[in-house]
This record gives sequence, C-alpha cells and structure tokens, in this order.
Amino acid sequence: MYRDINEVKQALGSQEYIASDEISTVMFLAQQLGKPVLAEGPAGVGKTELAKAWASATNTELIRLQCYEGLDETKALYEWEYAKQLLYTQLLRDKLGDLLSGSQSLGEAADRLAAEEDVFFSERFLLPRPLLRAIRSDHPVTLLIDEIDRSDAEFEAFLLEILSDFQVSVPELGTLKAKHQPTVVLTSNNTRELSEALKRRCLYVYVDYPTLESELRIVNLKVPGMPPKLAQEAVRLVQSLRGMDLKKHPSVSETLDWARALMALNARSLDKQTLDTTLSVLLKYESDLRRARRMLERGAGGTSGGGERGGERGESGGDTPPRRGTYN
Repeated sequence: MYRDINEVKQALGSQEYIASDEISTVMFLAQQLGKPVLAEGPAGVGKTELAKAWASATNTELIRLQCYEGLDETKALYEWEYAKQLLYTQLLRDKLGDLLSGSQSLGEAADRLAAEEDVFFSERFLLPRPLLRAIRSDHPVTLLIDEIDRSDAEFEAFLLEILSDFQVSVPELGTLKAKHQPTVVLTSNNTRELSEALKRRCLYVYVDYPTLESELRIVNLKVPGMPPKLAQEAVRLVQSLRGMDLKKHPSVSETLDWARALMALNARSLDKQTLDTTLSVLLKYESDLRRARRMLERGAGGTSGGGERGGERGESGGDTPPRRGTYN
C-alpha cells in the first residue's frame, strides 16, 4: 500500500504512465477508502492505460470487462456450464435411476430429484466471467470495467451491488463476497450520461487531452530517439488540430502512432510532402483532412505558434474546463 500521493505518482511513472497530481490523488484515495474510480474523458487519452499501469505497479492481475450495447449478466458475471451438467447427468444416469426407483408417483420422483439438485448447481458447474473472477480471486486484482457508457442503463444498475459491497448474488448459491477487495477502475468516453447512483459510488476524475508540455513528455518517453525539434513540431501540430472544429480530434494514442510513423519514414521535419502523406494517421475522416490541409496551407497554426492555445479548446472548438488529466 502506498503511503502518499508521491509514491503513487512514482509507481505509475515506473510503468511509463505520466500521472498528474489529480490522478495520483484519486488513485491514492481509492486505495485508502476502498472505492472504485470512474475515469471519464475523450477516447484515447489514457484512461484504460491507467488501470493497466496500476495493475503492473501493484503487481496484481488485470481483469478486464469490455462493455458494449447488450452486455448482460451471463457475459459479465457468470453462466452455468450446461454442456458439463448434461454430461454429468448422462454419466450418472444409473445413480439417478437408483435414486428414483421405488417412487410411488411422479411427484415423489420429482421431490427426490429436487433434493439432489444442489449437486448440479454448485460451483463446479459455474463458469465465472470477469466480475465473478474478480470477486472470487484468491489474490488482490485490478478490475477494469472499460467503456461503461457503451453498456445499457440496466447493466449499469446491475453493477451497483458489486461497486457498493463487492459482492454478487447467485440465486442457486446465495451471496458471494469478495475474498480480497479489488481495485476497480471504470472508464467512460462520455457518450451518454451515467446515473447519479453509479457516480455516487465512485471517486471521479476527468482525463482531458494533455497540455503541450505533457504530451511532449509522453512522446519523448514512448518514442525514444525522436529528434527533439521534430517531436515539438509534431506535438504543436496535434495541439493545433485539437483546437479546430473537427469531427474527431486526434487522441494521444494517435499522436504516438504518428510519431512512430515519422520515425519509420526517417522524417527530419514536417515538410509539405510528409504532412500530405502522413496526416491520415492522425485524422480519420475525409472532411477533417480537408479542413486541416486548408489550415496548413493558410499557415494558421501549422507546426509553430498557436499550438498550446488551440490545444486548450474542447472537441467541438468551444471552451472546456482547464485540463486536469494524466496521459499515457
């Protein structure tokens, strides 16, 4: 267990995750208070990587539940291995025959069979999914519930028992409590509003796009050997693009992809040809590419000037709260 916020920041840093004071504080408090963390923000800014870095730093297993529309208990919590149950009934049919022999009526036979049904609805036939694996683990784990906003509201409500008491209810077995309370990190790209009930149970942190200085540190850390001047030009351009009214702004992961692409091409500067041939690594919509190329042709922003200021604006080109996140 980490003793203070600085230890948390250093531990995450040892996993090449550049954490802000706010993120480090939230993770420290999650450890001290035993509460889940809800990390919300644009896609690709390092929310999922936070859980991965925490698992590595704490030497715990990472159990990941990827959310999607239509996700239900059987995929998230558990399901019964019906094929295995059927196999056992076939192998034990002689024993079952002996058990039911002498029954005077169908009802009596059913009663005898019902008395043994716990045999077939025991943990040996239970197939644990990510949530139950985290609850029943013999060792502390980090549970990542990724992109919770993509799941249905009904599934979100189902999670409340787990996030409140770290236990789950299985009708045939009763209540199963966590052997070791997991560290839970939920991520959301904010595609829909999450319920107040869910947010009440979590410590909240908003992970925004990084400042120019932070993103430059990330590039230098993740793409070693990149010429400093080229790295600065690339990050300034990305920051300028985020200040534009684009359909999809480049994420930090796409910044790193672009930096690696520039290195693979042995680029030394962002000349016109390099930009024309690699800009699609950053921007994935043709309309965004057209708009960005017009901006570059006008020299509005480009690879110098205006980058930091533009990067402080929101996804739709409007104002957003000051950046507070951590980036990887």
